[in-house]
Amino acid sequence: MAQPENSTALPAGRARYIGLAPGVAVCFIIALIAIWVRDLSGAKILNPVAVALIIGIALRAAIGMPATWRAGTTYVVRPVLRTAIVILGLQVTLSQLLSVGPVALGLAVAAVGLTIVFTIWLGARLGVDAPMAMLLGTGTGICGASAIVAASQVAGGKQEDVAYALAVITLCGTISVIVYPYLGAALGLSAHTYGIWAGASVHEVVQAVAAAGAWPDPGAVEVGTITKLARVVLLTPAVIGLGYWAARSNPSKVKTPVPWFAFGFIALVVLGDVLLWLLPAVQKLAFGFSRLVVPIMLSASVAALGLGTDLKALKEKGAAPLALGVLATIFIALLGLIGARLV
Repeated sequence: MAQPENSTALPAGRARYIGLAPGVAVCFIIALIAIWVRDLSGAKILNPVAVALIIGIALRAAIGMPATWRAGTTYVVRPVLRTAIVILGLQVTLSQLLSVGPVALGLAVAAVGLTIVFTIWLGARLGVDAPMAMLLGTGTGICGASAIVAASQVAGGKQEDVAYALAVITLCGTISVIVYPYLGAALGLSAHTYGIWAGASVHEVVQAVAAAGAWPDPGAVEVGTITKLARVVLLTPAVIGLGYWAARSNPSKVKTPVPWFAFGFIALVVLGDVLLWLLPAVQKLAFGFSRLVVPIMLSASVAALGLGTDLKALKEKGAAPLALGVLATIFIALLGLIGARLV
């Protein structure tokens, strides 16, 4: 009796997962190494996402991109990244945001909206491609690396754009952490004003908290953290807006991408608030879960971007995007300072 053809073949679903495994494993190993480097250094402002990007680019430069890794890295850049953005929503609650007051919330909205628009406008005049300008504006205006990788899902552009934007935002945010306490002291700011300024203008969440925490009065940390979280919540409308903007500026696109992951982010923000009122112990566990897994997933996603980035293509971007990132950082710093004084 003849044997059926492909009798030894694996089921399609199982074969697909086996094909993804090498690339996914490499990305998560890099992510864990990046977090280990951060913990070993003792520098809390050292973002494992930036470390993972450096490792990924260096590994690509050293050995190239093995064919067996491609499917897995592509998977990590898309579904894993989007899932991480959704889970990030568990770290913010509406109650926290409302506690900072309507004026400070208005400042957060203005900081995000005006910075993104300004960066895209200035980028066009500096000769920076629109996708790169969108990534830099979103990273500066909202929450650094998390915002950049989220915006990359709708803004278009290449992996080199994301890698370059991540490097620029990490550099500018780190400098802000160092400079802000000295500038705040020189300007004679109060703890409340300084905290709002740091929260409304420093890039990464951890960087904003570190900058606010450097102030002698501990009251600056709380108001700075909440103001920063207000900017994080604006990730969803910003990504949706960028998707429409990118589609309108690129007629070749068939339709505007719908960033469902951004709606998932907002859904978990609301869920976290419900749990805070009804089941505070569960909300605390959900918050801890998010704080644990999101850095790993984001670092793995950025490691995949690094593995897909050609160092030569990265160098060809030139200095214009770096200048744009610096100017955008100065813009949001001045905007945040004016707003904080008014508050």
